[in-house]
Amino acid sequence: MKKSLLMGALVALAFTFAHGPAFSMGEGGGGDDSGQKCKKGEVWDKKKKKCVKASSGVLPDEDLYQQGRALAKAGEYDWALSVLAAVSNQNDPRVLNYTGYSYRKSGQIEKGIGYYQKALAIDPNFVLAREYLGEGYIASGRIDLAKAELGEIATRCGTTCEEYQDLAEELEKASP
Repeated sequence: MKKSLLMGALVALAFTFAHGPAFSMGEGGGGDDSGQKCKKGEVWDKKKKKCVKASSGVLPDEDLYQQGRALAKAGEYDWALSVLAAVSNQNDPRVLNYTGYSYRKSGQIEKGIGYYQKALAIDPNFVLAREYLGEGYIASGRIDLAKAELGEIATRCGTTCEEYQDLAEELEKASP
């Protein structure tokens, strides 16, 4: 149920991006910021209450990360990459993970895999990066490596965590 609700929200958000100016990727929280429109290459500055060019230092890293992540999940991969590139701490495993996600989803699978591996070198217990790495391996036909990531996820969070379930489902789809 949770996954289907999330997918519905993402589809609605992706539709919004595909059919007009994008809405900013604010965190919600009851403010008026969530309805502001920004152009590609821009991010929403909550303090200034306007769109600003995505560049290093323009917003706190956490704000840039959150907006980059939301853009990546909404299918705006190039835009997400430009926002994530503006994060000062390029060694944040979360930033590396969604940079990898954006590359993988835009068809640059090997480049995406490299970013997941960098994230995991910093934080080996980052199971979301392991899930996405496994999905990258599936997309590149390396099922054995995807199964190895599934095993690593099981070791770190068990077989009932969402990351394990999602990668197991993708592996099942990929199996003949």
